[in-house]
Amino acid sequence: MKKYIFLTIFSTILLVNCDFLSPQKKNEKDAYVINNYNKKEVDIVMRDGTKLHTTIYSPKDNHKTYPILMQRTPYSSAPYGKGNFKTKIGPNVHLMKEGNIVVYQDVRGRWMSEGVYDNMRAYIPNKKGNETDEASDTYDTIDWLVKNVENNNGNVGTWGISYPGYYATVATIDAHPALKASSPQACIGDFFFDDFHHNGAFLLSYFRAISLFGTYKDTPTDSAWYSFPKMNSKDQYQFFLDKGPLKNLNEYFQYEKLDVNSPKNTEKVDDFFWKEIIEHPNYDHVWKSKGIIQHLDKVPSSVATMIVGGWFDAEDLYGPLETYKAIEKHGKENYNTLVFGPWDHGKWASNQIENSVGNYYFGDSISLKFQSEIETNFFNHFLKGKGDKNSGLPEAYVYDSGKKQWKSYASWPPKEVVKESFFLNSNLELKKIQNTKSPKKIQFVSDVKRPVPYSEDIKTVFTPRKYMTDDQRFAARRPDVLVFETDVLTEEYTLAGDILAKLKVATTGTAADWIVKVVDVHPSETSENNDNLQDHLKMSNYHLMVRSEVLRGRFRNSFENPEPFISNKKTIVDIKLQDVFHTFKKGHKLQIQVQSTWFPLIDLNPQTYVENIFKADKKDFKTQTHTVYSDSSIEFSVLK
Repeated sequence: MKKYIFLTIFSTILLVNCDFLSPQKKNEKDAYVINNYNKKEVDIVMRDGTKLHTTIYSPKDNHKTYPILMQRTPYSSAPYGKGNFKTKIGPNVHLMKEGNIVVYQDVRGRWMSEGVYDNMRAYIPNKKGNETDEASDTYDTIDWLVKNVENNNGNVGTWGISYPGYYATVATIDAHPALKASSPQACIGDFFFDDFHHNGAFLLSYFRAISLFGTYKDTPTDSAWYSFPKMNSKDQYQFFLDKGPLKNLNEYFQYEKLDVNSPKNTEKVDDFFWKEIIEHPNYDHVWKSKGIIQHLDKVPSSVATMIVGGWFDAEDLYGPLETYKAIEKHGKENYNTLVFGPWDHGKWASNQIENSVGNYYFGDSISLKFQSEIETNFFNHFLKGKGDKNSGLPEAYVYDSGKKQWKSYASWPPKEVVKESFFLNSNLELKKIQNTKSPKKIQFVSDVKRPVPYSEDIKTVFTPRKYMTDDQRFAARRPDVLVFETDVLTEEYTLAGDILAKLKVATTGTAADWIVKVVDVHPSETSENNDNLQDHLKMSNYHLMVRSEVLRGRFRNSFENPEPFISNKKTIVDIKLQDVFHTFKKGHKLQIQVQSTWFPLIDLNPQTYVENIFKADKKDFKTQTHTVYSDSSIEFSVLK
């Protein structure tokens, strides 16, 4: 058997040269699956004749029936071949050891499945004849499994993290009658707001991940057919600054395609995902068709859902929050719950005792508690138990990242939430009352040759995660970052829900990005300790980033129809920040940072308006002076 090299960048763990369990590799730690499960690989035929490669792990104890737990993935159902087993199967170790039929499937066009892959393939309502999409592929797969897999009890559940989480969401649309429970986790909702874009700004830091999704393949394979761009640098900030305009990255996304009929002939082909990105800079029909949030009115009440996410997930915050809210909006009779903890991307699936994100420690056994008390009970209730709405689980099980404790609520956001606003006053204070009736100008120079970094670390990363809890002092001390903060708090202040920044701005140019960060400033005198801190940091005066977001200014009125700024004209820019659940403790301060560059997390805005930033020239990039007016405010959802 080959060793498989595949990178699950949106899954839980980076798997490189994975040494999968074989009969010759039996040890006490990893032998559970091979000792207790049989493995079978089948190719299930879809309604259009395409075969999808599927691996089925069935308990060796065949004296009773079991539910089916299924994950559909673009990241491979490996290891392939007789006698080669995964060391762990299912959502967690409890569900594995209790006994379930666990199924993994390579989605259409990936790895050992036939067909051609489409990145977030568009859902087709009212399909005719043999039309297919991911919903129909899921339906056809479940239909085959319940009819052909021995000892199944007729109940199916789906789960997945990140991209597999998206497929778990898709499973609920036009769902098969056997599907009883689904847990989309860190699920992608819309590629114009998740992962590769945030409110129209391109996530340049995901540059190396694009080839994972956009390298063409039309035949099954058990080996990686894609490769990743080589940066040849340990300093990603300088690498992208030296590269200049985005169009200079095109060279990284052309591949040699072999002509199978004439092996000596090759042709250059473009990465189809990169091409999609650069040719569709606005929220047009391409991105809209790929979004899944707008179709969640089609989730039947017969399917229970548990949406899971992390408050510090750099990849997918929008997806799980909007998925939960959309099902709540349209499915009044649905069983639909939300779990959000102090995790980065997929960390709730970890078996580590310590729960930290980057520099910041949140506690011990948080992920383990979720797996044993929440996730396991959810699937058991709906797949093995009564399956009614009395699951014993809360509607919203959420972790207060400031108090470092779990809370349960009957809704999310909690009904006790009220809206409160603070003004960005001209003396750089954050006050509930504007300090003057006549708005003042607060200005800074946004230098395209010296953009604000998103991290002070000198390194390259495949996808950024740590920055979500990074100490923001390095940014607060730059002249092109505006800092507004409250006095030292004399009582606790809890944010629970979304945040809306209502900026009043101007620029000497005709284009600009606007970034808003919500920061918890810790006391200078503190007994709090953290062994995870980088050597140069202390918890004294730590500036914890609680939430942050960018809006590409051209989309301030419409994501579909961008428009330039009028130079020096005061303009409204509203930025929605994703939900938080965080208590600012007594003795802390609440801080807001406003800036216009965040490099190279997002690409550099030319600051002069061009139709397509992906095709901008070097001459288009201009340093500009930006203004924030003191009647700008930020609206919080506050728990009373």
